Amino acid sequence: MSACAPTRTADSTRTERTHPPHSPPPAPHRRFRIAGADVSASIAVFLIALPLSLGIALATGAPLQAGLVAAAVGGIVAGWVGGAPLQVSGPAAGLTVVTADLIQRYGWRTTCAITVLAGLAQLGLGCLRVARTALAVSPAIVHGMLAGIGVTIAVAQLHVVLGGTPQSSVLDNLRALPAQLAGLQPAAVAVSTLTLTLLLLWPRIPGRVGRLVQKAPAALVAVTGATATAALTGLTLPKVDLPSWSSHALAGLPEGPVLGLVAAVLATTLVCSVQSLLGAVAVDKLIASRPDLLSARSTRVGRSDLDRELLGQGAANIVSGALGGLPVAGVAVRSSANVQAGAVSRNSTMLHGVLVVVAALLMVPILDLIPLASLAALVMAVGIQMVSLHHIRTVTRHREVLVYAVTTLAVVFLGVLEGVTLGIAVAVAVALHRLARTRITHHEKEGVHHVHVRGQLTFLAVPRLSRILHLVPQATHVVVELDGSFMDHAAYEALQDWQKTHTARGGSVELTGRRSGTGLDTGTDVEADTDADAEAGVGSRSSTGTTGTGTGTGEGDSTAPPALRPARAGEVPIADCRCRPWTPWRNHQCEVPRETTQTPQPPQPPPTTAPAPAPASPTAQPAESTDAARPAEAAEAPGTAQRRETTGSTESAKPGEPGQPTQPDQQGRQGQQGRQVQQGHEGQQGQEGQPGTSVEPSGHQLVRGISAFQRNTAPLVRGELARLAREGQRPTQLFLTCADSRLVTSMITSSGPGDLFVVRNVGNLVPPPGEESGDDSVAAAIEYAVDVLKVRSITVCGHSGCGAMQALLDAEPGRARTPLQRWLRHGVPSLERMADDGRPPARLAGRAPVDAVEQLCLTNVVQQLEHLRAHESVTLALRSGALELHGLYFHVGEAQTYLLTEAAAGDGELFGHVGEADVPA
Repeated sequence: MSACAPTRTADSTRTERTHPPHSPPPAPHRRFRIAGADVSASIAVFLIALPLSLGIALATGAPLQAGLVAAAVGGIVAGWVGGAPLQVSGPAAGLTVVTADLIQRYGWRTTCAITVLAGLAQLGLGCLRVARTALAVSPAIVHGMLAGIGVTIAVAQLHVVLGGTPQSSVLDNLRALPAQLAGLQPAAVAVSTLTLTLLLLWPRIPGRVGRLVQKAPAALVAVTGATATAALTGLTLPKVDLPSWSSHALAGLPEGPVLGLVAAVLATTLVCSVQSLLGAVAVDKLIASRPDLLSARSTRVGRSDLDRELLGQGAANIVSGALGGLPVAGVAVRSSANVQAGAVSRNSTMLHGVLVVVAALLMVPILDLIPLASLAALVMAVGIQMVSLHHIRTVTRHREVLVYAVTTLAVVFLGVLEGVTLGIAVAVAVALHRLARTRITHHEKEGVHHVHVRGQLTFLAVPRLSRILHLVPQATHVVVELDGSFMDHAAYEALQDWQKTHTARGGSVELTGRRSGTGLDTGTDVEADTDADAEAGVGSRSSTGTTGTGTGTGEGDSTAPPALRPARAGEVPIADCRCRPWTPWRNHQCEVPRETTQTPQPPQPPPTTAPAPAPASPTAQPAESTDAARPAEAAEAPGTAQRRETTGSTESAKPGEPGQPTQPDQQGRQGQQGRQVQQGHEGQQGQEGQPGTSVEPSGHQLVRGISAFQRNTAPLVRGELARLAREGQRPTQLFLTCADSRLVTSMITSSGPGDLFVVRNVGNLVPPPGEESGDDSVAAAIEYAVDVLKVRSITVCGHSGCGAMQALLDAEPGRARTPLQRWLRHGVPSLERMADDGRPPARLAGRAPVDAVEQLCLTNVVQQLEHLRAHESVTLALRSGALELHGLYFHVGEAQTYLLTEAAAGDGELFGHVGEADVPA
């Protein structure tokens, strides 16, 4: 019988699952389980959502049950389908004005139909994958829209707080306010005041008692306290009246003018979509700012899928509208509470929706006890919080206060759709004004000419820029300060051409900017991407602070979410390091100019007879008169001897120099060298029948590199280096790594002068202290860095494809004889550690080492850290807590860095990814 014969009987009725070849085995079927963290988080969100949903329904003039329907559908449908698992959706304060206006115009049943149509529009946008486009709306417009909605809500609910009834518009509410103040109801005012007091003071209870009681949401405590007080004192107040679900109104066919209905659907779609997408981004930032929670969620919750989130919101609006609920959107307050309560999956959002359904069916007698004045006070506080001082300071700092103010006022007095449209128009006008408005001034101070450019440099400003620059006298030092963030191609070329001309006539030019390092690459060695360099500036190291603009959206969470708060004392997130690289790194595949290439020739035997003197040689003269050869000969850069060796010359100096005798055989070889150099400059081949290979002499490479540094980089770093020269070096890290040329420490760490104290050797080895005939250079560097420089951390960095580790694996047992073999004996403990079956092997996150060399590279980092701990100065510093040790592994081919992390006992050492996802946004 064949070994491949099936073991099942032919008449088996069970369906056979075929497994495709070359694919991973199917995941085992897991039973549905809800984590305890999701259960507790859902309860916390439910306690917040219940009173707010009733309050928002009250503010819109919709049936109170509509708020509960929207909360339940938002939790279950949007939580299940949406792309932001931890975002909680439901009725949001940002939709209050839009919904109230629709109910006033078209009635409740048509409003529900508009909600369904808006959901269908969201589904279409999600299928078109345009969710990211919504994020292009200026934050000033979004914040202004929320502020206008907040003002409208607060003014309307103030009438209910005072015991009256709100009007249909802000102007009508303001006109009726004096009469309302004259006839206020003391009972309603008392209940509202109690609600606001509890809402304000509950989160501020100090001490251990405060931390204990603050587990209950302030909104729930405020409404519960006001309800209990009203019931115990017997106050006569209008209260919540939930009608029977049998009389609940569902959606009907839309009735009204077509253009009006289209505008209503457009407004609802816009507000719901923008608020939900910005809320999803805010939730991502909130999760990223909590590394203690991120590690627990990393396997189940990733970054939000905005297109899927738009689909989820559309589905939720279709269901909510069809069931007679309010429009649904992502709500920042509930989402923040969900994340802070420790939710780990979308189950918490869905379970909160189930709890709302249970409450709506079983808690109607309790909900009917809530005074309407208490709910109105709660919603009024939410509206006031939507006018955020943080947002006002942010738009003021970015000079967008005009866009914010216009949007806010237009939303208040005209409506949401009109206000957003007017805000976009003002934002575009402001952007065009900034782009076209450029101020260029010129003044002289202490012999230095200063040209200050304020604004964006476009082709419109090129005539004025050229006129000012040509007023600068020749052979002077000029400082051009570019106080803007954009430069187009025309302005870049005009400034670059003038800089070249001014420098060629004996002057000097220093380009500075508001962002340190704004400048131009005028070198001819590498062809620059003018657009990129002009806009971003030729890279320099600067400390540029970034200002986060909060994206608070929804019920009262218009301030920046906790993800954007400053780091507390003792918290030093990676994102706080805002150092930029010294130069923008590009593929180092620049072509060598033809003038500097030469064709290597095989060595020629010396002539048997004395040739003619050099002055009479017809081939020596062109080489001496070649313009391209003169700079290299005049510089006499290092590597000249090697260049001459390549051409068959054995001289150590040029003939004819003072103090050097000119021998006939030397002149002959010099003439031969001249012929070969000339052939290299002309790009010809070497000997007949032998193809020539274009290479650049090492001396030319060195001179070109130094020249490029002096021309492009030195002006940018001169001030920083001068400061370091005055103050001395104060590095914070000792970086011990391999001498491999592919490992550029400043590039992979984004560091510059004064940042790292670097020790490089073959194999990034740390000889143990006290070893006989050991190498003291590494130990001396460690002692100097720890005891004198007082570094705070030491990093041992290995890399992939390490030749030293390969040599260790290939080494034959026996006595080491060469210097390299004697040095590599310090890596033998790494070999023994890797061969020890009793130790779990060092490993990479996500994959196994590809071969024994990579395994040894990882093990070597761990072993050298142990050698490092044995040094006395390191031991004392570690014991006092003044020093940290880190292990790093850099994969050259992947350009990926792995950091040695703490692994569970018995799991071995783990090197985890270091990337953008690990940095708080």
